Amino acid sequence: MRWPASLQGRLGLSLGLALTVLWLLAATVTAVIVRGELDEVFDSALRETAERILPLAVTDIVGREDQGVTQRLAPIREHDELFTYLVRDAEGRILLQSHAADPAVFPHWEGQGFRQTATHRLYSDAALQDTIRITVAEPLAHRTAVAREIQMGLGLPLLIVLPVALAAIILAVRFSLDPLRRFRARLEARNARDLSEVPASDLPTEIGPLATTLNGLLARLRDAFEAERSFAANAAHELRTPLAGAIAQAQRLKTETHEPATEARATEIEATLKRLTRLSERLMQLARAEGGRLRMDRSADLRAVARVVVDDIGRAGAPGRIVLNLPDAAVMSDLDPDAFAILCRNLVENALRHGAENLAVEVTLTADGHLVVANDGPVVPREMLDRLTARFERANASTDGSGLGLAIVAAIANRIGSSLVLKSPRPGGSSGFEASLILPTDSPGFGAGRDA
Repeated sequence: MRWPASLQGRLGLSLGLALTVLWLLAATVTAVIVRGELDEVFDSALRETAERILPLAVTDIVGREDQGVTQRLAPIREHDELFTYLVRDAEGRILLQSHAADPAVFPHWEGQGFRQTATHRLYSDAALQDTIRITVAEPLAHRTAVAREIQMGLGLPLLIVLPVALAAIILAVRFSLDPLRRFRARLEARNARDLSEVPASDLPTEIGPLATTLNGLLARLRDAFEAERSFAANAAHELRTPLAGAIAQAQRLKTETHEPATEARATEIEATLKRLTRLSERLMQLARAEGGRLRMDRSADLRAVARVVVDDIGRAGAPGRIVLNLPDAAVMSDLDPDAFAILCRNLVENALRHGAENLAVEVTLTADGHLVVANDGPVVPREMLDRLTARFERANASTDGSGLGLAIVAAIANRIGSSLVLKSPRPGGSSGFEASLILPTDSPGFGAGRDA
């Protein structure tokens, strides 16, 4: 037999088996003890019967006129005679016997005391200097029947008590493990980013150290992740000033030199430094997406943020290429406006960078918080779509970009309980690329929990 995998099943089965074995053992020992006590009681009854009948038999036999005649006592009424007896003289002649006595059952006289044959238990006694002898017999089947009735009386209640006791054990074990189930439920409710301590004050003392160890591990993981995010954010932040200074020096070098080769080299250095600047900005955004608070205590209209982001990108280098579609009603959401701006900017810049240069990028925000950014361009293979949300992964290695834009969007989507959906070609067309996700709004239908 294989043990159940669950602790509740193991405890219930082991306690149930132990209780069943102990009760059966107790019932068996009780039956053995009762059988011994019964034998003593029945032996006492045999002896008492012989001692009571013998004086009466002596009086009857001595007062007879005809000696040596067998007298069989007639029953007063029909009944089962459990004790039978014979009264014999020294020569073995039967002088008196009970009405149901069978002489074949009674062995020859061997003296006073108890004897036992294959079928009967007997007691013998004598009077008048051993000239009148009595033997009382009891069938062993009678004792066996009585013992069996007692065993049945002890065993039958177990058929009712044992199932009730097993059910009580299962309920008790289940009740005792309720704190463990609540602890597991609290742990399962955590998302991948929530490494805060799991409350464990209601756990039993045997499980408490395990919960303490688990919370300690979560704390160490939280510290490690926080150190990683802080390092990325701090490193990116610290790089901004020297990079800006280096870019200024490269631009100054371009203006001061008159040699074409030096000017070209300065231009290349400037471009490289600007790519490093964008990469540092993406690293800060990624650290914010993975570690910062993304849900606020108040709601704001996402339409205003989308307008600011699109206008800023358009002025920076894509005038007239972005088509923004917004609903008439406000799209209220508790999503942090800065986080939404990071999300929206990365999607739009990704679409501009990888889409066709002479075609527009469509940005659509619906009243229920559905954000869609689509562009026209070459179709991205399906196997590449599945990898685009990985860090430093790009569909086209020859294009300029950090490979972090979609990873940042996917991280924010995961934190707010949504998911980034990538499609290529765009729905309804034979080319292009579309990225979409559902944002939390105040309207019913978005059930994601509030991020800590």
